[in-house]
Amino acid sequence: MGKTKTLMGTFLAVTMATVAGCSGAGAPSTETATAPADPGDVSGDIKVLTHRTDLVQDGTMDEYAAEFNKTHPGVEIKFQALTDYEGEIKIRMNTEDYGDVLMIPAVVAKNDYPKFFAPLGTASELGPKYRFTDKTEVNGKVYGIAQFGTANGFVYNKSVWKKAGIKEWPTTPDAFTAALKKIKDRTDAVPYYTNFKDGWPLSSPWTNSVGSVTCDANAFDKLAGPVSPWRPGSELHVIDKLLYDIVDGGLAEKDPTTTNWESSKNLLAKGEIGGMLLGSWAVTQMRDAAKKAGADPDDIGFMPFPAQRGGTFCATLASDYQQAVNVHSEDKGAARAWIDWFTEKSGYAQREGAVSAVKAAAMPSTLKSYVDNDVRLVERSEAETGKVNDIDNAAEIGLAKQDYRRQLIDTARGAREGSLKDFFADLDKRWDEAARTAGS
Repeated sequence: MGKTKTLMGTFLAVTMATVAGCSGAGAPSTETATAPADPGDVSGDIKVLTHRTDLVQDGTMDEYAAEFNKTHPGVEIKFQALTDYEGEIKIRMNTEDYGDVLMIPAVVAKNDYPKFFAPLGTASELGPKYRFTDKTEVNGKVYGIAQFGTANGFVYNKSVWKKAGIKEWPTTPDAFTAALKKIKDRTDAVPYYTNFKDGWPLSSPWTNSVGSVTCDANAFDKLAGPVSPWRPGSELHVIDKLLYDIVDGGLAEKDPTTTNWESSKNLLAKGEIGGMLLGSWAVTQMRDAAKKAGADPDDIGFMPFPAQRGGTFCATLASDYQQAVNVHSEDKGAARAWIDWFTEKSGYAQREGAVSAVKAAAMPSTLKSYVDNDVRLVERSEAETGKVNDIDNAAEIGLAKQDYRRQLIDTARGAREGSLKDFFADLDKRWDEAARTAGS
């Protein structure tokens, strides 16, 4: 999986039914995972589970560990990369053996964090220092610290858009589809690439755009109720209708069932694809792909979702995977020392072109276009994520999954019967019914 699915399942948790009754789901942890003030006093052998198979295989993680050991010589670190992280960790968490440090998987519902992870401190202690702490806060305690954050937007090939005669970022969804039509008519590039087959690019990136349309940091929290999220004018209506219109207008690949994520990076880098909705983490990958393809890395651009509020673009700023300490770890101090060092001193976020979880850190160069064009970054609240998850699970929609948007695309391309209006009406009905019963 490596870098290719960095944000997969970032925002929403699904039910923990598959691990109900497991040994991990015992009494909530009360012991806070803290590291000694003097790094030289930290000792222990820890296993770090990660989704970054690429960085383990190429030795990068060992290089990080070597740097860590310069100040923490008493800690021995072993890395284990899981190819299908979400699927494999779900099985591992039926036991107590799921590493000492791990990325909090989407399979664990937020309200169940105390059953599986040791608290890292209180929200009042960690909130002023780190971004995104509300994502893992349960009853005032924080259970995970983000590896980094990512802004949402469209990674695009600037030379393709220039060849099509597009000089400015589209400010509305209609203007965006009009721009894609120019790309279709005036270039040989596929205007938009859905990555339908791999699926995950249809989940997090699109759902993560909630908040960008209205510039509302609380937009996601507002889904916590019978609010008909796909009603006309709502954030999800605007977001998902854009995807529908792209496919319905013949502005995406001809056969979405044959897409390939790894190939898409090369295609976009070479100007054979106009753009894709992803997180800012993808900019670095696309530029690397351009270098390898002999293309110009500067052709890779990043633009916000086509919507403005008061003449200003907004982009949601969201958490990537959060590192946590296994509640059963016998070396919680060493595990916490690794998390602190990796977050604050490793340079990992900067290397990935991502937003550091440390609030005092500077914005990455990958967001230069946002800074230069005064795009407002909206750090989305996660205060009601637990309630939203419960509703989403009960409704069996899956905002963090790809299935319903695959159905949306199939509807748009005529592979599935029904209209967009009926599709949204069914989602609203299921959501509102679930909202009235979830948690009761």
